Amino acid sequence: MPSNSFKTEIFYQIYPASFKDSNNDGFGDIQGIISKLPYLKKLGVTFIWISPIYKSPMFDNGYDISDYQAVNKRYGSLADLKELFTQAHELGLKIMMDLVVNHTSSQHPWFQAALRDKTSKYRNYYIFRCGTNGNPPNNWRSNFGAGSAWEPVTGEDDTYYLHVFSKEQPDLNWENPELREEIYSMINWWIDFGVDGFRVDAITFLKKDQDFASISPDGNDGLAKIKRKSENRPGLEIFLRELKERCLSRVISVGETSGLRYNQFAEFVGQDGFFSMAFDFHYVDIDVESGSEWYRQTSWTPQQLGASIAKSQTTLQEVAGGWNANFLENHDQPRSLSKFIKDEAYQNEIGAKALALLYFGLRGCPFIYQGQELGLKNFKRTEITDFNDISSFDNYRRAQEEGFTPAEALNFVNKRSRDNGRVPFQWNNTTNFGFNAGHEPYIKLNNTCPSTTASEELANSNSVFNFYRKLIELRKNSPYQTDLVYGDFQLLTDVDTNVIAYQRGKKLAIYINFSNKPVEAQLPIAKVILNNYPELDNTDQNTILQPYQAILVERSL
Repeated sequence: MPSNSFKTEIFYQIYPASFKDSNNDGFGDIQGIISKLPYLKKLGVTFIWISPIYKSPMFDNGYDISDYQAVNKRYGSLADLKELFTQAHELGLKIMMDLVVNHTSSQHPWFQAALRDKTSKYRNYYIFRCGTNGNPPNNWRSNFGAGSAWEPVTGEDDTYYLHVFSKEQPDLNWENPELREEIYSMINWWIDFGVDGFRVDAITFLKKDQDFASISPDGNDGLAKIKRKSENRPGLEIFLRELKERCLSRVISVGETSGLRYNQFAEFVGQDGFFSMAFDFHYVDIDVESGSEWYRQTSWTPQQLGASIAKSQTTLQEVAGGWNANFLENHDQPRSLSKFIKDEAYQNEIGAKALALLYFGLRGCPFIYQGQELGLKNFKRTEITDFNDISSFDNYRRAQEEGFTPAEALNFVNKRSRDNGRVPFQWNNTTNFGFNAGHEPYIKLNNTCPSTTASEELANSNSVFNFYRKLIELRKNSPYQTDLVYGDFQLLTDVDTNVIAYQRGKKLAIYINFSNKPVEAQLPIAKVILNNYPELDNTDQNTILQPYQAILVERSL
């Protein structure tokens, strides 16, 4: 495992198709990223995570890879990527790439060879099974919302292959040592190419229960959640330990560890853990009813959110060497401003700054998702055809199968669609928000979002962008760095139930009023370090936090 120097890194995720289109073909590209490296340097981030840019038919926006060692032509070439690495490194910026090894594209040469010849070695690179009485091998349902996780093989009677996600993403058979050797060789090739780290996609799905038994159905279609037999299963640790020993010990790694229980974190990200860090989804998915379908959203209170964050923080804090990867948004999440700020009147720079302070002050490395630093919100589409996400289409169909009207289904998708964070980046107020020179983007723009742009944010000293810059500077170069980066986390409970408050280290504290009403409190404030309002109503006896006011303070001891 690399040294603990990664604990000071500030990460920024780029979704390449939507970041910057340099050649005006409607898709963002590598040269577009290169042109915006100065912007990222000015923001202050140190590590850029780029979502998949590999060769792909793009059924799942690049998470269906047909060649692990080639770049998708719409993004550029390997030479372009090498140029990006070189220029980023010259600016002191590191590069993280997505590592997608649970599945490949159905167009990958391995899978095509497996289909052509049942006796090929590549047949055992994937998971093929015979059906049962004319039906699929079992009743497992795809994670993408609709239909069986088994797809019949054309031209072969009663033979199916497994896909945990879409049918265009057949799962790799990690039980096969020869397949694992191919994967390790590919990963090490990228490390030698110059990659500084990997975000490891869907990593808890590598192990499937080898009995391949049906389970109790949970829907009216007779199908059942595949996660119960394919996510975080016993034996997964064997694969991950080998993956670390053969490859990931050479770089920084962040695991997408969905389904991970808190009592497992020590093994995954501890002193000798499989990864440097891991994403914890418990508090981010607080609005989704645990164990239910995607559309069964639940209400939550600030007190519950604070307790959930505290559980995540203290669990990793108690693990020797444990470290959090803190986030509120990514390419699979709706915009946090629309999700966590319940009063639309404060879904603006006040709410965006409050959320920034909420998670940037936590123990661990902060991850910014593109556009989050501008305070962008969700869109509102009026037609399902306006979407570009395979999961959104599947969920729209599934909701109607469950008895919801098309309008209700569309409302669910608008709130939770992954496309919310995948619309073209808003650079300026020219055509297409400066994403390109006018060619229609591959995905519809977010015309329901206020026209906040990067150029406007840069020019405004009180903007959300510059608030993020201040937060980053506090973590990188200030007298408070030690407490903000390495200080212990402690939830503060002697506050109003609408206030989320916690202490970092010996003297720093963060207070956030998560309501649209002023809140009175007695806060031990020696100095206000950062405030998302122009001022704080504070006396020796009393403090009034305005709606969604967030402050970072030095506590009087």
